[in-house]
Amino acid sequence: MKRITALFLSLAMLLALAACGGGSNPPAQTGGDAQTPPAQTGGGEQTPPPADDKDLTETQKIIREAEGMTLEELARKAIEESNGKMFYGVGNSSRGKSALPLFIEYLQTIDPGYSMEFEWQQPKNNKIFDQLTADSLKDTGTFAMTLIQDGNQIESKMVQTGVLDTFVPKDWADANGTSADAYEGYLPLQTLNKVFMYNNTGSKSYDNCWDFVAEGEHGLYMDIDSEIVGKNFLYMLTEDTYAGWLKDAFNALPAEEQAYFQPTVKAMESEAADLGLGADGAYALAWIKLWVESYNAQTDDGPICNTLVDKSATDQFGLLVYSKLRSVEESSSVSVNNINVAAYDDGFTGIGGYGYCHYLFVTDNSPLPWTACAFIAYMTCTVDGFSAWGKDMGGYSSNPTVAEGTEAQYGHSKGGMAEDGTTVEFEAKNDRGYDWWTTDGKLVLEDPEYCASVSFTVGSWIEMLSKYSAG
Repeated sequence: MKRITALFLSLAMLLALAACGGGSNPPAQTGGDAQTPPAQTGGGEQTPPPADDKDLTETQKIIREAEGMTLEELARKAIEESNGKMFYGVGNSSRGKSALPLFIEYLQTIDPGYSMEFEWQQPKNNKIFDQLTADSLKDTGTFAMTLIQDGNQIESKMVQTGVLDTFVPKDWADANGTSADAYEGYLPLQTLNKVFMYNNTGSKSYDNCWDFVAEGEHGLYMDIDSEIVGKNFLYMLTEDTYAGWLKDAFNALPAEEQAYFQPTVKAMESEAADLGLGADGAYALAWIKLWVESYNAQTDDGPICNTLVDKSATDQFGLLVYSKLRSVEESSSVSVNNINVAAYDDGFTGIGGYGYCHYLFVTDNSPLPWTACAFIAYMTCTVDGFSAWGKDMGGYSSNPTVAEGTEAQYGHSKGGMAEDGTTVEFEAKNDRGYDWWTTDGKLVLEDPEYCASVSFTVGSWIEMLSKYSAG
């Protein structure tokens, strides 16, 4: 009965998703510059636009018109709409606050007399969804647009409820060889990666992703209840492709190490069947169970990075945002050279980390929809607009032209650039790029549709696991 109930719930969830639409994984790029990713769809399908404009909201009508305009044409509309006014944005990334003054400077190259005040908010503890929902109840909202992560909740709480609208800039679509009408999915600003890193000052190394869940290991990781995309990572491991990667990595282990994990894999076979997972689902559940029951929960990736790069952190490891390495200040005890990115090591087998997107939306009751569209186009279609994020390794623009220009400016494949413009060599900071990470690096990519399809079944199972307590 337990299995029948689980299968029924899974079928009901899939049918519900089929009714509301879904998306696909960002595809891995084939060939070309390793720093130039393809269009990273990674979102649920947009709700098909009504056949008649009379069925569109006022903001949706503006978006439809805006999707046929170049950035300069949008900029002129923005100047007309927002000159002398106040612009409010909200996002999971604080970098929006850095991008807005650059956007204003760009508008001033067209109209030197243009001015706009702005405020950027970054709600903590996943409150952005509550904040946007509350704002959507007003006839005219406070927030003009948002930059937001967690495709699972975006689809269920923001898009299907009509709170947020997707705008696809013409210049972005042209660069990706598509059009606004043909493109399916949310508009991604970038794909970010979180990768396994370990302190190399001792004798320990990690050459297989199962080493991270071996006996006695306690990786530093942002708690899955603090940052929900971390839970999406675990959901994605149960998808057939990624479960297969875990099985392959398990098979590559020495026999004595397999013997340690085998009882857990065996115990998960019935659970995988109950949850309706594929043939390799038991390997995914085993890894998830061992990870949740062993990781040392942290409040943020910054402190994790600060811990690992100190030479005193011998034999410690973590799963954290790659870009945190950029802010490390070298000293006698602290250095990026004190850590290894596990996936870069020769012979490493299995998943090297996971990737998720930051998406851009216009609020459906936006007070400044033209300005919101222009700002979104500026961030996704120009190197300067993306520069607030582009200075970091591990953040890949969804626009191949912008990605190429960003790499030319910042040299992430060579360890980044120093303030004086000289190249600084740190092996761990030599970013292999989106193409490498999504192929050889075996980066697990968030798929909002799949996450939503298992958030009730696999999500409920994860909630029943007992977390490790460092105390």
